[in-house]
Amino acid sequence: MELAEVFALDICAYAIMSNHYHVVLHINAAQAEAWTLREVVDRWHQLCKGSPLSQRFARSEALNGAELARLREVAAEWRARLMDISWFMRMLNESIARQANREDGCTGRFWEGRFKSQALLDERALAACMAYVDLNPIRAKMTDRPETSDHTSI
Repeated sequence: MELAEVFALDICAYAIMSNHYHVVLHINAAQAEAWTLREVVDRWHQLCKGSPLSQRFARSEALNGAELARLREVAAEWRARLMDISWFMRMLNESIARQANREDGCTGRFWEGRFKSQALLDERALAACMAYVDLNPIRAKMTDRPETSDHTSI
């Protein structure tokens, strides 16, 4: 599963460094608002097991009016989470930590702290941030040119 495809987030740029990564994201609220109840439930079930009610809905079992109303309430929360950068980062970091712990044969926390984010309020800020991210492997002497870097969006 590609995590970004589950969320209503577009990855504009990324760079994976030796001990951290950078990612530039765009929240695609219009996409999330256009999802049907079925799409929201299906997307959420790719991340979490959901609830017994959502599982019944996913199996196309009949729900009464009250159950459907409750599912719509819960799905509204899930829809909001599916376009939330904090939820995306939570899921991304958890999957990276699980993989690293599996590879290292250990358990516990992988990341030192919470991620940091900065809102980019105009096209100029977006372009500058994307350039910073794409050029970061050069500054770190991981590559000579961005197009030869194995772990960037270029």
